[in-house]
Amino acid sequence: MSGHSKWSTIKRKKGANDAKRGAIFTTLAKNIAITAREGGGDPDTNFSLRLAIDKARAANMPKDNIERAIKRGTGEDKDAAAFERLVYEGYAPHGVALVLQCVTDNRNRTVADVRHALNRAGGSLGETGSVAWQFAQKAYFSFEMGSRSEDEVFEMAAEGGAEDITFDDGWAEIFGPADAFKKISDRLRAAGIQADEAELRMIPTNEMELSVQETLQVMRLIEALEELDDVQRVESNLSISDAALAQMEAA
Repeated sequence: MSGHSKWSTIKRKKGANDAKRGAIFTTLAKNIAITAREGGGDPDTNFSLRLAIDKARAANMPKDNIERAIKRGTGEDKDAAAFERLVYEGYAPHGVALVLQCVTDNRNRTVADVRHALNRAGGSLGETGSVAWQFAQKAYFSFEMGSRSEDEVFEMAAEGGAEDITFDDGWAEIFGPADAFKKISDRLRAAGIQADEAELRMIPTNEMELSVQETLQVMRLIEALEELDDVQRVESNLSISDAALAQMEAA
């Protein structure tokens, strides 16, 4: 598993308390609402909504919360503000490129919060297109293999159109073209695999290596950005070493 994925696992363990769970539910609800708004409220016909619901269920989000989020997205909840997707680009300290995926009902609040977090950490907000060229959109999946062999997972992923499959410490990661996302997901679902993460990601074409202390500085900024209410995900081109991961896990 790549350093980024190991860091995601560490964050889930560190963020298991009730306060963190509430913040996670807010993020998941926004994602459900925006996908319902964009493709309708039926998960059988709206593939993105089905995945958003699966992710919410995996986080033990209550059924009532999920249903309310769907109604907010479809407009059945007339009192709810409408959400929109926003993408911001910028730089962390030491020139690390960042792409922030956001869902918000107030873009002025969102950009102010993002700019404040970046500036406070020595980073900066960039113009549209300033760093996106350093990333490629890919279908991404990660899951525990359980009793499945590497050959089984490799064959299943390859049949779905995957470009790269990696294995580490009982986990599998699958990368593929963005347009292969549904096919790969269907293959996993048919095999009874519930992916821990399944989404379209901006994958860096080249990663930047920093010292451990510099890496920790950037990772703390990424954590602060991901804790903002409107930020769904932060992508970076930072290479995360095992030494940096060990220090963050112990923190």
